[in-house]
Amino acid sequence: MKRTETHAIVPVGFEGLVDDWHASPAVVSGDHIFLNGFNGCPLNGTPSADAKQQIETAFEKVTTVLRAAGLDWGNVVDMTSFHVGLPSHFPAFRAVRDRHVQPPYPAWTAVEVAGLAIPGAIVELKIVARLPGAAS
Repeated sequence: MKRTETHAIVPVGFEGLVDDWHASPAVVSGDHIFLNGFNGCPLNGTPSADAKQQIETAFEKVTTVLRAAGLDWGNVVDMTSFHVGLPSHFPAFRAVRDRHVQPPYPAWTAVEVAGLAIPGAIVELKIVARLPGAAS
């Protein structure tokens, strides 16, 4: 069955993203869900100075949005990670990432950038997941 409905996923607590940034935490389109880029900054706060904590926070935010859509990391087919100072936190990033991704592992691209929209943020995740029952 072809899905034609497009709609936003806005978990409780993520309303500020819609109101302040005019962006949806995730959008379902066809057989996939496209997540907004999620950084390591808490929803109502500033980024931790600890790189591992920022990475954990980014993954927790993605997990929350996936769950709100009835999905988990097993549905993720593509991940792009953006990093400020990639070499300094790459081992920690891989360790956290490896606790979340599931076989068959998603495609993954890691990109080092000069900066992110939130000052002090060092990581941002962009995720695409496949909905259950999608045609092969």
